[in-house]
Amino acid sequence: MTTAVAAPFRFFALQVAGTRRLGPSLVRVTFTGPELRDFRSDGRDQSLSLFLPHPGQDEPVVPLELGDNWWQGWRELPDDVRAVMRSYTLRALRTDAVGHTAEIDVDFVLHGVTPEAGASAAAGPASRWAARAAVGDRVLLLGPALADNRAIRFRPPEGTGPVLLWADETALPAAAAILDALPAGTPARVWLEVPHAGDVQDLPTAADAEITWFVREGATAPEGPLALDAVRQAALPSPERAYVWIAGESGHVKQLRRHFVRERGIDRRRVTFVGYWRRGLTEEQLREQS
Repeated sequence: MTTAVAAPFRFFALQVAGTRRLGPSLVRVTFTGPELRDFRSDGRDQSLSLFLPHPGQDEPVVPLELGDNWWQGWRELPDDVRAVMRSYTLRALRTDAVGHTAEIDVDFVLHGVTPEAGASAAAGPASRWAARAAVGDRVLLLGPALADNRAIRFRPPEGTGPVLLWADETALPAAAAILDALPAGTPARVWLEVPHAGDVQDLPTAADAEITWFVREGATAPEGPLALDAVRQAALPSPERAYVWIAGESGHVKQLRRHFVRERGIDRRRVTFVGYWRRGLTEEQLREQS
């Protein structure tokens, strides 16, 4: 498959190679496929689009035969036919002996799914798919064929120090990948919010990172980030050289960005902020508003 979509991005036909539960709210799905040999990414917070099949479908339905007009054709398909599209972050990739990408990992948040009870009525189609994903299941991925691409947002200026990160569970894979990539000794302050204590992970990094976890004990995301008071009280050396990356629920991201820019005086050009989701809205509804 060589369908070009806003190069350097293209479609990759993949299948599930395995799954691993990371906690009550998180599952890691590993994908593979011969087309991955052309997948390239510098990692960090690399954004991807996954197209998933509906129950009863052997593969996701995307009209790739339309070439560059696939998007319009996909939008015109019936809701129960067209593939479910969701945005995710590349958690990791592994290469083969000659340096080609052989596998990639994507971490899914299981909204409305528990190990004990399975999927509830609140679970969305992507959570349901990830909870039952099995080896051989087929998906389509829209991702990069060029390692340094515009879907990587984490770009600290030269001479940055410290790096400041905040993420909720939806942005946790991106924050973890960023920590993987930070050079040895980089000073970093990290605040992470998850629904359950079992979602807390060991995040290896060569950076000089102080990581603080906040657990909601299963409650839905509150009106404000749990970490806000801790962020306000944190001593930040060299704020003029700080680089901030905040991602997760849009309202929380807005509050934290306001703090860093208005209260801390950090240059807004040194603050990267990404709303991964918005309280009360599905991804389809967000797409309609964009």
